[in-house]
Amino acid sequence: MPLALVALAIGAFGIGTTEFVIMGVLPEVAGEFGVTIPTAGWLVTGYALGVVLGAPLLTVLGTRVSRKKMLILLMVLFIVGNVLSAVAPVFGLMLVGRVVASLAHGAFFGIGSVVAADLVAPEKKASAISLMFTGLTLATIVGVPLGTHIGHTAGWRVTFALVAVLGVVGLLGVAKLVPATGRPTGGGVRSEFAAFRNVQVWLAMAMTVLGYGGVFAAITYITPMMIEVTGYSAGAVTWLLVLFGIGMFAGNLIGGRFADRALMPLLFTTLGALTLTLLLFTVTAHNQVLAAVTLTLIGALGFATVPPLQKWVLDQAAAAPTLASAANIGAFNLGNALAAWLGGIVIAAGLGYTSPNWVGALLSGTALLLSFLAAHLNRRSRAAGAAAAREPGDRLPAATH
Repeated sequence: MPLALVALAIGAFGIGTTEFVIMGVLPEVAGEFGVTIPTAGWLVTGYALGVVLGAPLLTVLGTRVSRKKMLILLMVLFIVGNVLSAVAPVFGLMLVGRVVASLAHGAFFGIGSVVAADLVAPEKKASAISLMFTGLTLATIVGVPLGTHIGHTAGWRVTFALVAVLGVVGLLGVAKLVPATGRPTGGGVRSEFAAFRNVQVWLAMAMTVLGYGGVFAAITYITPMMIEVTGYSAGAVTWLLVLFGIGMFAGNLIGGRFADRALMPLLFTTLGALTLTLLLFTVTAHNQVLAAVTLTLIGALGFATVPPLQKWVLDQAAAAPTLASAANIGAFNLGNALAAWLGGIVIAAGLGYTSPNWVGALLSGTALLLSFLAAHLNRRSRAAGAAAAREPGDRLPAATH
């Protein structure tokens, strides 16, 4: 595998770390700026909304320049955003920094996937893309817990400063190791948008928003939940995030392994189990052992939905894979933003730190219902197509007499 993939993986590691580490230091950030926990949750919501807007916008703009140059520009945005977050004197400026950093997220993974696949032989494309996304997975196991620990001991500003340094390393790696490429070729922006006329594309993205949003409803406020309800110390949150990351890593492997074999049955199973687990979390959050086990399961079930959801979107938007890929990453983050906002509302209403789990269960349960609808529409479409294909043959014998 080319060393350029390592540079892409480092960038993915930094992006994954800055996305999730805010949950581990949310109380410290809220305390320093003198805002409530729900208000601090806007740092999660703002980031997610930035991905939603930035993914398709910057992917489309990226068709005008070479992919290598676009990756470099995206890493610059990422660095600037994290530096702003690290030095922000007021909450509003930190929110701006989070949004700036988020703009790089979706387009980096969308364009980076294409670059990774182009670096290797056709039979190794999937492995190359997987290696790049390993950086994101490792961020949940290593980067986020380590960043949380640093935030609790040296201060959250140090965490974001170190993430900015990771961005510099990724930038230098891309500039040095990724080969120069020409401007992307293809059918252009119009053909990319044409795939979105298919109602199944929108239905698939709605499943993405609600399905993975259920995870973020609980995870956004996991630190105050584990400290105030479960009775863990602030330092223990680091290890709980490790367990969550291990669950995500395992779920990603399971989802990737079975998505090609039985996509919809896998999606029914994972979304159903995720809904039930989130409901149970309102109870198990009161016991330290059960809470740790449940948190691991949420990570596994949540990320097991990612490969089938991603594949379903791409199957329904086969004519526009690049934009659909970036838009789906935006859809995941729209779910994150929606869940963080709704979770903040129920906490602010005085329903307690476990109440976002009910929100998450409602979101994932709705995604499960949409998956049944999507499967029904797909079966009906296939049946109609099969009937239309048989009609000429059915009429042929009569025409020969």
